[in-house]
Amino acid sequence: MKISPIAPLALAAVLAVPLVSHADTKPVGATKVWVKDSVVTTKIKAQLAASKVSSLAVVHVDTDADGFVQLTGKVATPAEKDRAESIAKAVDGVKSVDNRLTVTGK
Repeated sequence: MKISPIAPLALAAVLAVPLVSHADTKPVGATKVWVKDSVVTTKIKAQLAASKVSSLAVVHVDTDADGFVQLTGKVATPAEKDRAESIAKAVDGVKSVDNRLTVTGK
């Protein structure tokens, strides 16, 4: 079986599309650099896990050095979406939360 020389390039392009589309969801400014704050992220993830709501375990948390938190992923109910946001807001060091969770209804 012969593989086209274009196949690896096509595969790389397909794999890069999600990265490019996700890159523009971060806060942007003239000198803004997205620096993750892993301590705040870890605290939020621990609190989400401790809440014992199974769908909150798959919530993705991004935090920058200024305390801006972005929640992405899928949850089953609007109440779980609100719960995830309130948990994130309650963590020390969080200044604002951008809740981009999607309710799946499952």
